[in-house]
Amino acid sequence: MDSISVLIVDDHGVVRQGLQTFLDLMDDIEVIGQANNGVEAIAQTKRLRPNIVLMDLMMPEMDGIEATRQIGSMNPSTKVIVLSSFSDDNKVFSAIKAGASGYLLKDISSAELADAIRAVHKGDPQLHPEIAKKLMNQFVDFEGKPEAISKDLSPRETEVLRLIAEGMNNTELAQTLFISEKTAKTHVHNILSKLNLADRTQAAIYAYKHGLVSEE
Repeated sequence: MDSISVLIVDDHGVVRQGLQTFLDLMDDIEVIGQANNGVEAIAQTKRLRPNIVLMDLMMPEMDGIEATRQIGSMNPSTKVIVLSSFSDDNKVFSAIKAGASGYLLKDISSAELADAIRAVHKGDPQLHPEIAKKLMNQFVDFEGKPEAISKDLSPRETEVLRLIAEGMNNTELAQTLFISEKTAKTHVHNILSKLNLADRTQAAIYAYKHGLVSEE
C-alpha cells in the first residue's frame, strides 16, 4: 500500500519539525517536504505533488488561505488540511471557501491528526470538534422542538447519523458498530443520498437539528 505523502507548511521551524517527527513514525504516512510560507507551499506542491498539505494560516509573504486557493486551482488532487491556532468564524469559512478539506486546531492530539490525514485522503472532510460545534450552533435553532427524522432512514442509518454528528470517521463507525469499513461507508453514502446532503458536516448539522445529539 502506498504511503500518504504530506507537505508541512508553517512559519515556525519547531512546529514543522515536531509534526514531521511524529508523522515519520507512521507506516502509512510520509512527509516529503516542508515550507515556511504560502509562496513556498505553492512551489513545493507544484514540484512534489503531495496527497495532503498541512497548512498554517498566519504566515509571511502569503497566508494559508490564498495558498490553499491557488493549490486547489493548480493541483486539485492535493487536499489541504488547515492546522491553525485560530478558530475565528471568518478564518474557518474563508479556508473552507478556498477549498480546504479539513480545519483542525493545533491542540489536536498527534493520533487524531494522523487519523484526520487518513480520513481526508479517503475523501472524508474533517473539522475540529470545537469548530464543528460552533458551525452547528450557527445553523441550528436549539430552542424549538426537534424536527422529525426522515422516515426514509432505517434505524441503523439513524444510529450512524448520530455517530457522524459525534465526529466519527468511517473507521471509527465500523469499530463502534462492529461492521466493516465498507459497510460503514455505504451507510454514510445512503444517508447523504436519502437526505439530499452534500457532506458529513451537513449530516451532522441535520442530526443536531433533529435532536439526535444534545448540545452539551
